[in-house]
Amino acid sequence: MLLPVFTLKLRHKISPRMVAVGRYDGTHTCLAAATQAGKVFIHNPHARSQRLNVSRLLQSPLDSDVSLLNINQAVSCLTAGILNPELGYDSLLVGTQTNLLAYDVYNNSDLFYREVTDGANAIVLGTLGDIPSPLAIIGGNCALQGFDHEGNDLFWTVTGDNVHSLALCDFDGDGKKETITSLCPMYGSRFGYALSNGTVGVYDKTARYWRIKSKNHAMSIHAYDLNSDGVRELITGWSNGKVDARNDRTGEVIFKDNFSSAVAGVVEGDYRMDGHIQLICCSVDGEVRGYLPGGAEMKGNLMDTSVEQDLIRELSQKKQNLLLELRNYEENSKQAESSSPLNESDGQRGIIPANTKLQTALSVNLGSDSQAAHVELRISTSNDTIIRAVLIFAEGIFTGESHVVHPSVQNLSSCIRIPIAPPKDVPVDLHMKTFVGYRNSTQFHVFELTRQLPRFAMYALSNPDPAKEPLSFVNFTVNERVQRVVMWLNQNFLLPEDSEIQNAPFQVCFTSLRNAGHLFIKIKPSGEITVSTDDIDLAGDIIQSMASFFAIEDLQVEADFPVYFEELRKVLIKVDEYHSVHQKLSADMADHSNLIRSLLVRAEDARLMRDMKTMKKRYVELYDLNKDLLNGYKIRCNNHTELLGNLKAVNQAIQRAGRLRVGKPKNQVVSACRDAIRSNNLNMLFRIMRVGTASS
Repeated sequence: MLLPVFTLKLRHKISPRMVAVGRYDGTHTCLAAATQAGKVFIHNPHARSQRLNVSRLLQSPLDSDVSLLNINQAVSCLTAGILNPELGYDSLLVGTQTNLLAYDVYNNSDLFYREVTDGANAIVLGTLGDIPSPLAIIGGNCALQGFDHEGNDLFWTVTGDNVHSLALCDFDGDGKKETITSLCPMYGSRFGYALSNGTVGVYDKTARYWRIKSKNHAMSIHAYDLNSDGVRELITGWSNGKVDARNDRTGEVIFKDNFSSAVAGVVEGDYRMDGHIQLICCSVDGEVRGYLPGGAEMKGNLMDTSVEQDLIRELSQKKQNLLLELRNYEENSKQAESSSPLNESDGQRGIIPANTKLQTALSVNLGSDSQAAHVELRISTSNDTIIRAVLIFAEGIFTGESHVVHPSVQNLSSCIRIPIAPPKDVPVDLHMKTFVGYRNSTQFHVFELTRQLPRFAMYALSNPDPAKEPLSFVNFTVNERVQRVVMWLNQNFLLPEDSEIQNAPFQVCFTSLRNAGHLFIKIKPSGEITVSTDDIDLAGDIIQSMASFFAIEDLQVEADFPVYFEELRKVLIKVDEYHSVHQKLSADMADHSNLIRSLLVRAEDARLMRDMKTMKKRYVELYDLNKDLLNGYKIRCNNHTELLGNLKAVNQAIQRAGRLRVGKPKNQVVSACRDAIRSNNLNMLFRIMRVGTASS
C-alpha cells in the first residue's frame, strides 16, 4: 500500500506526459516538467536560497524554488538521466517537433542542439544493444534515432507508423535492451502498456497477463513496488485525475487516489533526500504528491473508502450471480430426476439434450450486390435446439472489440451466419458465447468456444489466370518440403475442403476480398518460392508468416515492385524540392530579421531626433515587413507539414523493404537504404530495395 508523505502546489501548469526527475548536480533530486508556454521548469526544493542569474535558466517570479528554461517552441517530449557518464550527474533532454536539446542544468550549458527532421514525439535515455555509450533515443515520424552526449547519430531505424511512446527493456532475455513503443518497463521481459482508447494492461514478452478498458484516458504509466514485496505494480495516472495501482499478474486494484485535475505524469525519486525512493505524481494544475510504501501493519488501512465500497459491491454482485446459477442447477437436477423426456416446462428452464453440440465453420463469401465480400462464420447446433444470441469478442475486428447477433423471434433457427471482415491480415482469436435453447425458453444454456481466424482469411482461392498475374514479385528459396508449404497454406488461408494441392511445381492464386487484387504463390521442387502481388505490405506479411512457421532466422530475397518504386521516386523528388524551399525560406527569414533590427534602430534614432515623419515611415516599413514575415511563416509551416508527410512515406518504404527480409538481411537493408538517401543516390536505393545490397 502507499502512504502519502508530501504535497506541493506549484504555480505552473504542467503539460501531460512531460514530467521527469533527475539529479542535475549529482546529489539533489529535482523535478522537471514542461509548461504550455514553451518553457521547462525545474523545481529544486533543496537549495531555497540559491538564485541563478544567467541568460537561459531564469528564476521563476511565481516560485522561489523553480527555475525556468526557455525553449521558445512547444515541447513534445522530455526526460532526464545519465547521458555522459564522465560528468557524474544527470542531463535534461528536451524534444520539439524540429529539434532535440541536451542540456547541462548544473553548468547552464548545452551538451548539443540537433535538428531532427522526423520530429521528436517521444524520448527515452539509456543503453541499447551493443552500443556501449548511453543514447538519447527519440521516436518521431516513422523513425527512431539515437544520439550520444556529443550529438553523434549512432542509431537509426524505421517503424511502421509514428512513434508516440518509448521504453527500454530486455525483451528477449539476452541481457541487452531493445526499443519497444507505448510501454513502461516493469522487470525482465515484463512491461505495461496503455492505449489511446483507455486500455491498460501487462505483457510478458508476447503473452498478455491482463488488460482493462476505461472510458478515461491513461495519461501516464509507471512501475513501482508499493507493497515492498520485490515485485513492481503498474501505476496509472488517468485523465479524470485518478491514480491507481494494479497487481502485475491479475490487474486487481490495490491502491487508489484522486487529484482535482488530470494527471500529467508519474515518476519516482528520492525527492526528500531521506534515502527512500518516493512515487511522485503530478497533475496538470501543478499539484505534486509523493508516496512511500506503507508498512505491513497499515496494509488494511490505506485503501480509501471508495475502493472498499467498490470491492463490496463487486463481491455482492458475484454472490447474487452464483446464487442464481446454483438455483438453476438445483431446479434442473430435480427435473431430471422426476422425468426423463423433455417437455415444454423443461425448454422454458433452458434444459436441452445432453448430447447437444455446437459446430462452427469458417468460409469465404464472395458477397452480392447488396453485401460486400467477407468471411462467413457459421454456428449451428446438432439437433432441433435454436440459437437465441451470439456474443463474439475479438481484437481489431469489431468496434468496441465485441459484436452481438440477436435474431428476431421470427428468424430463430438452429443455424446462424455472421459476416466478418477483418481490416488487417493478422490472426485473430474469436471468443464466442452462444445462447442455446428452445423457442419458448426463458433461460438458455451458454456454450463458450474459441475459433482462430486465419491470418489471410480475406483472400479467396481462385483459378489461375496468367493474364491477371501481377508484375510485382518477391523471389526466395527455403529448405522445406512441399508438404510443409502446403501445411502453411492450410493454416493461414481459408481453403475449400475439396481443394487438392499437388506436388511441386504448383501454383495457387487468391483474390483479395477487400480490393479484388490478385495474389499468386508459385513453388518449385528446389524450394524456390515466388510471391506475385502488387501489395508490398501483403508480400511482407507473407514472408514474415512463412519465416515464423518455418523458423527461418535469416532470409534474403529478390523483389521488384515497379509501380510502388515509381511512386516512391516521385516522393523523393518532392522531398528534395521541399528541402530546397525550406532552406530558401529560412534564409529569407534571416534576412528579414536583420532588416527588422536595422529599421528599429533607424526608427528609434528618428524618434530621439524628433523626426516624426521619418519615424512614422520606418514603422510603416516595419509593419509591412512583419506582415511579410507572418505570411512567410505560414508558408514555412505548410512546407514543413508537406515535408513531414513525404518523409513519413520514405521511412515507411524503407520499413516495407526491410519486412521483405528476415534477420540480418533485414537490418542490412534498412541501414543501406539510409546511407543511399544520405548520399542522395536514388539508383542505389532502389537496387538495395530490389536485391538487398548495394554491390553489383
